[in-house]
Amino acid sequence: MQTHTTGKSLAEFERDWRLLRLGTQRALEIISEACRHIPDELLNLAPDVPWKKIRGIGNVLRHEYHKIADDVIWVVVTENILPLKAAIKTIKQSIGNESQP
Repeated sequence: MQTHTTGKSLAEFERDWRLLRLGTQRALEIISEACRHIPDELLNLAPDVPWKKIRGIGNVLRHEYHKIADDVIWVVVTENILPLKAAIKTIKQSIGNESQP
């Protein structure tokens, strides 16, 4: 997702309906659904991440099409994806450390 949005503006994002917008929305749906399957005790390792909002955006993308706002999606992509990736890395490292003797 970042590969396709880096260096782009909101205006470019809004114009590119087929690939960029729909692909980005679909990627966010997948991320949202994946976060629903992470146990709360692992989510607590990254308390600054708005997990409830991440889980909820998938519902909006799947069921409430009239509420999808390009500017909101753009903020998620440009401001929230990197902190989310860092949180997931922390969670993965925690899981890796637990399996070590």
